[in-house]
Amino acid sequence: MIGLFKKKAVGYKEISTEEFRKLRMDINPIILDVRTPEELSEGSVPNYRQVNFYNTSFREELARLDPAKTYLVYCRSGNRSGKACGMMHEMGFENVYNLKGGIRAWNALVD
Repeated sequence: MIGLFKKKAVGYKEISTEEFRKLRMDINPIILDVRTPEELSEGSVPNYRQVNFYNTSFREELARLDPAKTYLVYCRSGNRSGKACGMMHEMGFENVYNLKGGIRAWNALVD
């Protein structure tokens, strides 16, 4: 009965903008922007690769990525990228990091 209320492991790590920036510089990860093309006008993290969360082929696009690499994932606010990180973990990706606050937090750090 006690086990019913255990929190399930998320499978990825939520990180701050400072941690995101440090990892981006230190480990040469793949940076995934999961926003729509229209949202790119809000800014972006340098050297990103866009994989639109709302595309019907989103899961297939993720499946084409190398699960052995490290991924830094962001969206507008951190919600979609968190869902994307969860999917990636379920698909066998082990080194996945979600930017808390998304591009909004990143822009606040950079400005």
